[in-house]
Amino acid sequence: MKIVLPGGTGHIGAVLDRELTALGHEVVVLSRRPRPGQVAWDGRALGPWVKEIDGCDAVVNLAGRSVSCRYTRENLRQMMDSRVDSARVVGEAIERAERPPKVWLQMSTATIYAHRYDAPNDEASGVIGGSEPDVPGYWAFSVDIAKEWERAQERANTPSTRKVALRTAMVMSPARGGVFSVLSAMTRMGLGGAVAGGAQYVSWIHDQDFVRAVSFLIEREDLSDAVNIASPNPLPQRELMRALRSTLRVPVGLPATKLMAEVGALVLRSDTELLLKSRRVVPGRLLDAGFSFAFPRWPDAAADLAHRN
Repeated sequence: MKIVLPGGTGHIGAVLDRELTALGHEVVVLSRRPRPGQVAWDGRALGPWVKEIDGCDAVVNLAGRSVSCRYTRENLRQMMDSRVDSARVVGEAIERAERPPKVWLQMSTATIYAHRYDAPNDEASGVIGGSEPDVPGYWAFSVDIAKEWERAQERANTPSTRKVALRTAMVMSPARGGVFSVLSAMTRMGLGGAVAGGAQYVSWIHDQDFVRAVSFLIEREDLSDAVNIASPNPLPQRELMRALRSTLRVPVGLPATKLMAEVGALVLRSDTELLLKSRRVVPGRLLDAGFSFAFPRWPDAAADLAHRN
């Protein structure tokens, strides 16, 4: 198949590009700063890149500004615009295609669900966030971004193209700069303890299962709309870090208070929402459709990732 990856130069895009190419697919990456072999686009307007969409088999749109930053007003605006604009223009390209792709997988995020500890969020019974009590008010903007991201895909008039919104948890890969790489480095420095008590749930997915889920959704013509891309076993942050310490044979992980997490996030130019929001998300539709995870549990996933790191 020919698969087009708008925004395919980031951490997740590099994983998909490599693995889908290894499976024998022709992969075309659209990038704002293209390297040799990639195709230029700006993520906002139609251009010569649209010819890659016309006649391709699938589009997997990953474009969007990284969320690993301080949540300033300007950064939040860029997060919103980069996601909504790219989804909108991909939809326009598909609308105008003489031979539209069979499927359009649009990146979304598990952050769309509410901060909760009591029950997991699946696609049928999950609680969409935005008005939770006892959380910082600005966290609602992340949910608004997710909602608008998905609406941009929903609004596209693409009757010949099946649409799937990928509500994706943290993709764990050993690649430098990814989430697992950062967690491993902190653990080795003795900082891999519980944060603010560690009761907040972490939803995650092994990179190989992410690729397999994308391939599964491309093939399954009966699946559309929102699909959670996450391991079936989210776990509290303190348990996630305990298992990682065991894997890396680091006996001690210093805990961090909420204030310490805020200071650390400031130093790393990131935001505490990434650490403190309880994301308890499960892949109801994938499991119902018969998808089998290679790494459904974190200890096994962490051991494999550490071996590849």
